[in-house]
Amino acid sequence: MKKKLTIIALAVLVSTSVSAQTVYDATTIASKDLNGTARFVGMGGAMGALGGDISTIGTNPAGIGIYRSNDAMVSFGYSTMGTESKFAGNKFSNDKNNWNFDNAGFVFSTKLGNVTTLRYVNFGFNYHKAKSFNKTTTMGGQLGLSQTELMAAQANGMFYDGIDLAYYTEKGINPYDDKGNAGWLGALGWDAELFYTDDHSTLPFYPYVTNPYANYRSEERGGVDQYDFNIAFNFNDRVYFGITIGAYDVNYRKTYYYGEDISNDGEYYDLWSDSRIRGAGWDAKFGLILRPLEESPLRLGLAIHTPTFYKLTYTTEAEIGADLWYVDNETGEEFMDYHSYSTYYELGDKKMNREFELRTPWTYNLSLGYTVGHNLALGAEYEYQNYSSMKFYYPEGDKMEYESSQVKNNTKGVSTFRIGAEYKVIPEFAFRLGYNYSSAAFEKNAVKALSTNSLNVDTDYANTKSLSNYTLGIGYRGSSFYADLAYKYTTQKADFYPFALPTETGTYDTPAVTKVTNSRSQVLFTLGMRF
Repeated sequence: MKKKLTIIALAVLVSTSVSAQTVYDATTIASKDLNGTARFVGMGGAMGALGGDISTIGTNPAGIGIYRSNDAMVSFGYSTMGTESKFAGNKFSNDKNNWNFDNAGFVFSTKLGNVTTLRYVNFGFNYHKAKSFNKTTTMGGQLGLSQTELMAAQANGMFYDGIDLAYYTEKGINPYDDKGNAGWLGALGWDAELFYTDDHSTLPFYPYVTNPYANYRSEERGGVDQYDFNIAFNFNDRVYFGITIGAYDVNYRKTYYYGEDISNDGEYYDLWSDSRIRGAGWDAKFGLILRPLEESPLRLGLAIHTPTFYKLTYTTEAEIGADLWYVDNETGEEFMDYHSYSTYYELGDKKMNREFELRTPWTYNLSLGYTVGHNLALGAEYEYQNYSSMKFYYPEGDKMEYESSQVKNNTKGVSTFRIGAEYKVIPEFAFRLGYNYSSAAFEKNAVKALSTNSLNVDTDYANTKSLSNYTLGIGYRGSSFYADLAYKYTTQKADFYPFALPTETGTYDTPAVTKVTNSRSQVLFTLGMRF
């Protein structure tokens, strides 16, 4: 690629507040892992109607009403998270190992007697890791499309033509700050001189390259911590009702790297960003368990969870570097020059912060529980969440229309099925098995569509498919002390794309799909005491 040394000025269209949130951020935060006590996990989480385990505080709050004694417990775990990517005959694998403090909680059970209808009033508290983000993904290969095409497309959408640099210098407009209101991807691409205009003065912009060799890597870290506070009631040992108020703490970090070799004579560029989402949220859960037949151990469960109301802050910075060939206008000599631009520097040595609110879907849960004598317990659950109902809001309370429309267009309802069994070989020892399945949250052709004024430069996205959890466990119950051990294997496939390129017809072009398999092996150990 040969190009002249030129300085071109760009002006930003006046628009709404700069955008930072995406449908993929919302889905990442809203989804939850199967986690909790080892007994709960060992039975695949299918304990909504059976109750009697502290982890049901977060699925069916009425389960705490089953308790007839006090309980205190703590759980630890070790997990291995693996990501395997396959693209154009290339295979990439990454593993991440972690020790985890998975949950801790207690239940205070108060017996009121056998005279009144209300037999027990129980209070519970439980902490558990609702979501873990520890994952590393890599890929590389010949794409057939270039990210610089997306840079040019965003710039075409946000810049005026025919205005010189002096005008914007006089106005003091910085394309990276709130006044500039520019899309960072387009602005960084322009500063790095990765696209151009035919006569170097007017629109449209064109990328220099269309079929690069790309390298990609992302690291996701952090998690969502959940704190549940519960009160539950036992009526005649046949009707149980509970309410849980949940508090959530979000800490999500993504470090992103993407680079392209854009010519055969050594030219390349690298794009990097570091983004965090932090904040807190709350929800309410209402649960009911019925034993409809006095002589039957059959239990029916129903639970409804409100959306989680999050107040969050998105913090980000980005940097681009390019090593390109130039031609000296006076001598005609060709030379290579490396130059870089950093939003941190352009903003006066600080990162960009954007506050926003997120509302996750309502959750509806139906469950069945059945016991055979004192040896066998069986549980089954169905849960539904409509992810397309999630919404973004500005801190002032107005809905973020573009981001919310992207959620509606790209996600759908998710059905989750859970089954589990516990068999006591002798009263003190039990074996457990479980399985649960969740359908895909994304539409088949979902894309990460960035607005013209988006702060996001991490253009990658993965359309995850159905998720499966396979679990097993063992447990010991003494007169007061108990210990449980569980193993969980999670697998989920995804279609990964480094970016999506908008077309004139309103559709999107993407590079060939990268097939990704995410897996997690987790061992949990719970120690507890009932008294």
